Amino acid sequence: MKTVAVIVNPNAGNQQLKNEIDTIEARLKDVFEEVTIYKTEKEGDGKKIIEKIYSKVDLIIGGGGDGTIFELVNALAPLDHRPAFAVLPGGTCNDFSRTIGMNQNPLVALEQILQKQIKTVDVGKYNENYFLNFWGIGIISKVAKEMEGDNKKLLGKMSYYINTSKVVFQNETFQLKVTSEEMNYDEEAVMMVVGNGAFLGGMKSFFPHADIQDGKFDVLIIKLAKLQHFWTWLETQMQNDYPDNRNDEVMYFRTSKLQVESSPEQNIDSDGEILTQTPAEITVLPKHLKVVIGDEAFGTV
Repeated sequence: MKTVAVIVNPNAGNQQLKNEIDTIEARLKDVFEEVTIYKTEKEGDGKKIIEKIYSKVDLIIGGGGDGTIFELVNALAPLDHRPAFAVLPGGTCNDFSRTIGMNQNPLVALEQILQKQIKTVDVGKYNENYFLNFWGIGIISKVAKEMEGDNKKLLGKMSYYINTSKVVFQNETFQLKVTSEEMNYDEEAVMMVVGNGAFLGGMKSFFPHADIQDGKFDVLIIKLAKLQHFWTWLETQMQNDYPDNRNDEVMYFRTSKLQVESSPEQNIDSDGEILTQTPAEITVLPKHLKVVIGDEAFGTV
């Protein structure tokens, strides 16, 4: 790899990337022949930049939080020619960067990127959108709505769990219909999560041993949420391999393709971004994106 483009959201998280951009550029120039820095100013800028440069670079580095990475991946995933992709974490939770073993200090992560360890990872597709880490409806999308605004920056990862507690108290069910080759479901639920990566909210929560190279989603349906039971169950899952179907309030299975319908329609949260509502058809694109990883054992970190 000789040419690299860095697309940075300078307003992400605590703005550490903004303060370190000159250092990052200088260090990249020690290794790459051509380095170009792009700073986004508003939503959609990253997509426009990728559309202009993707055929001219070997590596695109996304600098920012999960929202920034989501936008860049949604620009890269539909392309026929996709340059390698790397992540400089700079947001609140940085879930995908954790899944691929990136250090959360962007300068340390930069040194990992310079090692040029590349793996191909699965990408999730739903309707015309893409995701790297997770897709969810119900409680999880309500938490995303609650996290919008200044509290996310002020409280960081804690805002995710504070708002989860608030939303669980509401305990609003909806009718959920899921169709797949492995399992079908047609009952009430409070939440459904489709996992590609291991992290959510900055922690290994729902699928601690998810593998982003196995061509499969981990799918979790929670039928009823009581605050005490929810947190007890979540703590248990963080210590075990997979969710336990013996719990009547939980259903878990793995698949590469599924259809989801709900009544009423539910907001879809994918990698922390809410763009559309159900229904949705969700599909794994196996080993679709070349990614620079931070740890050789990234699938188990």
